Amino acid sequence: MAVITGVKVGSPLTAFWTFPSVIVSSMLIGWAAEASEYFISQGMALAILAWLQTLPEFSVEAVIAWHGDVSLMTANFTGSLRLLVGLGWPLIYVTAAIFHRRKTGLPLGVINLQEAHCVEVVGLCLPILYFFIIYAKGTLNLIDAGILIFFYLAYIAVLSRLPPEEPEAEEQPLVPRKILAMKPVWRNATIISLFIAGGAMLYFVVDSFLSSMLGLAAVFGVSNFILVQWVAPFMSEFPEKVTAIYWAKRVTRAPMALMNMVSSNINQWTVLAGMIPIVYSISLGRAAFVPLDAAHRMEILLTVAQSLLGMMLLADMRFRWYEALCLFLLWIIQFILPPIREAVMIVYFGWALIELILIVAKRRSLTAFPLFIKLLRGAGKTGSKD
Repeated sequence: MAVITGVKVGSPLTAFWTFPSVIVSSMLIGWAAEASEYFISQGMALAILAWLQTLPEFSVEAVIAWHGDVSLMTANFTGSLRLLVGLGWPLIYVTAAIFHRRKTGLPLGVINLQEAHCVEVVGLCLPILYFFIIYAKGTLNLIDAGILIFFYLAYIAVLSRLPPEEPEAEEQPLVPRKILAMKPVWRNATIISLFIAGGAMLYFVVDSFLSSMLGLAAVFGVSNFILVQWVAPFMSEFPEKVTAIYWAKRVTRAPMALMNMVSSNINQWTVLAGMIPIVYSISLGRAAFVPLDAAHRMEILLTVAQSLLGMMLLADMRFRWYEALCLFLLWIIQFILPPIREAVMIVYFGWALIELILIVAKRRSLTAFPLFIKLLRGAGKTGSKD
């Protein structure tokens, strides 16, 4: 078995049992999250889901950080985030649009987010802006780790104050419906068991799954950098794509599917990025910073540009067809033609600037931010009454 900077590359044949196992584990976790949103806030359920789903990505990044390969650290981290926005978000829109047309015969022009989803949209803002500081100073250190993890804890604190979802009028899928019909003791035990079973299955199968997928990529002669920046993140994020597509097929659940991805974005911009200098320092046996050269900083700035644009597009609580299409096209162009990534980055920033001008001109709204303040005030009043 070969090793690429600590990332194992195994036999492609292992995929015959690991691939179905990952799908099953994703479905178990998805059912648990869907049932639990009526007893905790949907955002908190998605945060738990994102943690379980991103365990493979954390595992890969931790191994790379332990081996101290800065180029592959930034490649894996930035590639994972760009896949979420450039491929994951459009994939959700396309899935919802296909099933919406099948059901109604009409095109799906926009995915409308729920009010509570403003927490995820606003939650993207601070870590993205803070990465401008990391880019400027050219290092990622333990202080940065503390600040980024604090952002995530603040995000979780806000989610914990939100109320559970109201029961839906639409018919639930069979498994969540059966769970919700149980007596409270059995219902809660079943939800917890599904989270544990899905998470445990994912934990024990993920190494073999990643090894088999990387082995398959190696068979086709994919370079180490592409392997770690695109193939490994795609496979490590596969569980959340399964769950998101499952929800997006039910068009009313498309906003939840999109927020599943956004929650993973927040998770990776904060805790995953913060983990890198922590693991790197432990591996060296001393407090250390991760040095970022011009190439690493370019990768980070490109990723910041894409996520900043994505956050601004969701700021009015809508995700439109042309936004999904353009995010995908910009991602696939940089994937196929890496030398033009700087030009793509300029397009991201230029588009973000246009969105800002539209906001100033009151042609586009920042709905998520006033909604966020409203939810905080409402949660505070509810908490004081309790």
